Amino acid sequence: GNRRHFRELLAGSEEGITSNILADRLKRLVGQGMLTRDDVRRGQKAAYSLTEAAIQLVPVFAHLGAWGVRHRPTSHRLRVRAELLEAGGPAMWEDYMAELREIHLGIPRPDNGLPTVTERLIAAYRAAVGDEG
Repeated sequence: GNRRHFRELLAGSEEGITSNILADRLKRLVGQGMLTRDDVRRGQKAAYSLTEAAIQLVPVFAHLGAWGVRHRPTSHRLRVRAELLEAGGPAMWEDYMAELREIHLGIPRPDNGLPTVTERLIAAYRAAVGDEG
């Protein structure tokens, strides 16, 4: 969802994570080199960005999502993106990683003429939410 600020991450959490747990997890991810955090002056919102190491986890998360769809109970709303990533396979994962590199690292992605993976994931999620509503 391209949530990059603490409050966005907290408000957008479907898990209902508490602020102290989120702060701890973000600090750990920065410390382990999975995220970077902008240095900001007091009163400004710090933005978090994925690192290359984190971006390279896209295939791992796609596989974990596919496993979860098959082996864990979930709603259509929560499974639709995992199903789309599994169906898209390695070609979609590469497109998604290129898109994330552009957003988080400033590396332009090649234009393949298709909607972005993010646009496709959002459309699938919105369709699923409409189906449940």
